[in-house]
Amino acid sequence: MSQFPRFFRIRRHTHPPRITDIPETVRSELDASGVHFEPGSRVALAVGSRGIMNLAAIVRETVDWLKRQGAQPFIVPAMGSHGGGTAEGQEAVLREYGISQEALGIPVVSRMEVVELPRGDVPVPVFFDRKAFEADATVILNRVKPHTSFHGAHESGLVKMVAIGLGKQRGAASIHRLGVTGLREIMPKVAGQGLRHGNVRLGIAIVENSNDETMLVKAVPAARIAEIDHELLAVAKAAMPALPVSAIDILILDEMGKDISGLGIDPNIVGRLKIPGQPEPECPKIKMIIVRALTAKSRGNAAGVGLADIITRSLFEAVDLRATYENVLTSTFLERAKIPLIAEDDDEALQFAGRATGVPALSEARIVRVKNTLHLADAWISEVLLPDVSRLDNVEVLGEVSPVLNEKRELTDL
Repeated sequence: MSQFPRFFRIRRHTHPPRITDIPETVRSELDASGVHFEPGSRVALAVGSRGIMNLAAIVRETVDWLKRQGAQPFIVPAMGSHGGGTAEGQEAVLREYGISQEALGIPVVSRMEVVELPRGDVPVPVFFDRKAFEADATVILNRVKPHTSFHGAHESGLVKMVAIGLGKQRGAASIHRLGVTGLREIMPKVAGQGLRHGNVRLGIAIVENSNDETMLVKAVPAARIAEIDHELLAVAKAAMPALPVSAIDILILDEMGKDISGLGIDPNIVGRLKIPGQPEPECPKIKMIIVRALTAKSRGNAAGVGLADIITRSLFEAVDLRATYENVLTSTFLERAKIPLIAEDDDEALQFAGRATGVPALSEARIVRVKNTLHLADAWISEVLLPDVSRLDNVEVLGEVSPVLNEKRELTDL
């Protein structure tokens, strides 16, 4: 099994719609929203933990727009239990994305305290960040995209930001405790109560294209948040990237992380959910997944590592078990944090995977290597996949990879 296949670099050329002038687009959308803030009003701007492209620029333009209206904005982290479920951890997550008092000139008020709002007929408590609730108004900002655990009318986006992001650790735990049912059915009802009894005045929705570029920004009055969130989810699903082929023996991910996907590895890309009782996606079909590293912005949170079969020693040593456990215990999907086989280097990881795939020889395996589940345009493929990709109109074969491994038995640069 020691003989590697020949690898070839490929690049997919796509030209999806994207925004070229972020500040102007954000300003125009905010102006067109019809929402106004009273001079002197304190406005909480709720920002989450996702690695959203152009996040700092969008937040900065929103802050400037609020100031021009005479409002006094401040930032609140709205990320449920992320950041280790602590105020300090959540503030640090925002700082990693360029969201800080030094960068924006406004306070970042990170607390875990919440107020409980009337729940109506909702079967779980409805929580809302106390500091945001004590402000005169709240603005929520989030990317709309398919969720990593379920599919429904509302997945990741503005509705989830109200229910789970602003609900902080207690709100996230109460919804996640009900599993997929809690996310698909209860979460929108919690958000409805949050919008009804909280002080959300405006939502800013972001959609990204298949190249991880900002393709849409929409400013939404509170009364239309649920409606627009649902509409934009369909847009986001249509814009999702995909692997170059759907039948793969070994998928190599150079990295996983919270700034790539809420689960570190996007299940919508790799076709794995790892949620007991929930059927696995039918496509793509991947026998073995190797992950080589954890991004620095994950701050040790390796929730989602259980979707992999093999990881490297260096990834394992970067894991903060406490942060990972806090995240996965809140979600209740413990399978997703189980530690895979640990290989000492990339060479050993591939040998492990080759032995487990059932192919006669590693040289015959259908292997794909990409940077992560967000950036899929550039890839390595094994020689056996050349006929498959040659049938794709937008794929260019750039040449053979040589050498495949360096002197440390690590894969050479992608």
